[in-house]
Amino acid sequence: MPNIVLKAGSRPPWVGLAAAVWVLIAAGNGYNFPLYSPSLKSVLGLNQQQITILGVANDIGENIGLLPGIACNKFPPWALLSVGVVFCFLGYGVLWLTVTQTVIGLPYWLIWVALVVATNSTTWFGTAVLVTNMRNFPLSRGTVSGILKGYAGIAAAVYTVIYKLVLKDSDSELLLILTLGIPILCLAMMYFIRPCSPASGEDSSEHVHFIFSQVASVLLALYLLITTIISGVVSLSDTVTYILVLIMVIILMSPLAIPVKMTLFPAEHKRRVPPSDSSDHLVPKEGESTPTDSLLIPSSSGTNLGSFYENEDALDAGMLLAVGEGAVKKKRRPRRGEDFKIHEALIKADFWLLWVVSFLGVGAGVTVLNNLAQIGVAFGLEDTTLLLTLFSFCNFVGRIGSGAISEHFVRLKMIPRTLWMTFALMVMLVTFIPFAFALNGILYAAIPLLGICYGVLYAIMVPTVSELFGLKHFGLIYSFMGLGNPIGALLFSGMLAGYVYDAEAAKQSSSSCVGPDCFKVTFLVLAGVCGLGTILSIILTVRIRPVYELLYSGGSFRLPQTSGH
Repeated sequence: MPNIVLKAGSRPPWVGLAAAVWVLIAAGNGYNFPLYSPSLKSVLGLNQQQITILGVANDIGENIGLLPGIACNKFPPWALLSVGVVFCFLGYGVLWLTVTQTVIGLPYWLIWVALVVATNSTTWFGTAVLVTNMRNFPLSRGTVSGILKGYAGIAAAVYTVIYKLVLKDSDSELLLILTLGIPILCLAMMYFIRPCSPASGEDSSEHVHFIFSQVASVLLALYLLITTIISGVVSLSDTVTYILVLIMVIILMSPLAIPVKMTLFPAEHKRRVPPSDSSDHLVPKEGESTPTDSLLIPSSSGTNLGSFYENEDALDAGMLLAVGEGAVKKKRRPRRGEDFKIHEALIKADFWLLWVVSFLGVGAGVTVLNNLAQIGVAFGLEDTTLLLTLFSFCNFVGRIGSGAISEHFVRLKMIPRTLWMTFALMVMLVTFIPFAFALNGILYAAIPLLGICYGVLYAIMVPTVSELFGLKHFGLIYSFMGLGNPIGALLFSGMLAGYVYDAEAAKQSSSSCVGPDCFKVTFLVLAGVCGLGTILSIILTVRIRPVYELLYSGGSFRLPQTSGH
């Protein structure tokens, strides 16, 4: 990793977190596909399977993050944000030209590629802010992940409010905002997203600040839900509409109150140390101690990790003695909890168990999300906007709730975060079965439950990856984990749901399908998928329980001893 200047002080990480909120709202641009997909279907004359394949392109772009994963260890955050800005402008620009029919006759494959490019901006935005903030707050990974992923999840509701209240259901104007508004917003936030020196120990004020951030995000989510419901029931004047949007903007700015408060009411702060992956670039003057001295003192978890692998170390020592004098000790492979390179993580069973569990659960959830409008129509709804807002709100609840709850129990009881993935998959399994048979009232019960579980699966995976495989190459490993989403979308949404829907629509001699049979087979298959995911998640949880007992044996996360590689 190149030499990167770390911003010193206690306020910059919180300024960066406040700016990250806006960038992650921008990074939620992929959730808008259900809003403008009807226009694409109408203008281009597509059938449902072709629209579903475009939905797969949407998911591929959102989740193919290997390049930003590599780039985050080689370039500063502003460089990644710049790439995202260019992709967003070019991709959504083509879609805007298509929907407005400014350019006529663009081939289907070009629209597909444009959608991939447009939504791939999400990975560049998300990776830049997620990796930077996880490193800025290394002792509160679950909480930070929940907050950031929560705002990314609630982005759909933000766009829906703008779409309904300000744009008056105009697909072309929505695409214009995605083409120009998002790049301008991210360029404005670019300066504030930067690596900072994180605290060397836990600070009670940080806990209060995180609670404030979580409360602000929950307030935003509730406000968006209530606003959407009211706007669907009551006709609002333009003045009231703009006041409601202004209140939304103010709530979005509320995390900025933390660094403002720290400026007006400064307090004593613990000395701050650089992230472990940047400490090699800090050279102290002669006679000075380095800021990382405290990390060189073995922590309780580091000691426990040593005893956990005591037998393996004994074998290593025996091998070295057998070689004799002059033997050169080979660099050992890292152990769970230490920093892994991508090729080292790929040979671990825990990596693939986590990948498959995420692939099955998130793939099932994204199938519902991509077909939300069609599901609403099949169940007899004319306006499916409320469904998108409801799913988005519950997705947010799952993300921020799982981050806070898993952080509490991992510190208190050393319970692996993957246990909550197990619970989420079990709930999805139980939900899909009555959903398949279209029981009375199931729609407004199933969509919230599936939204919550989808959010839990997304948010839990992030800190789990960092805890098992370290922060040094977190961006790339996390991006590789994200590949399960587009693969799941292709298999479950594109090939399964799209095919079944079109087959049922053909029986009705219509382009739209109405009735429980439209998604019956799809939901039953997804129930089986979640059942398999539940079993694998239980196995994973049992396997990694000893690692969490060691990492959190002192009641909070402690950096394990490095592997020396």
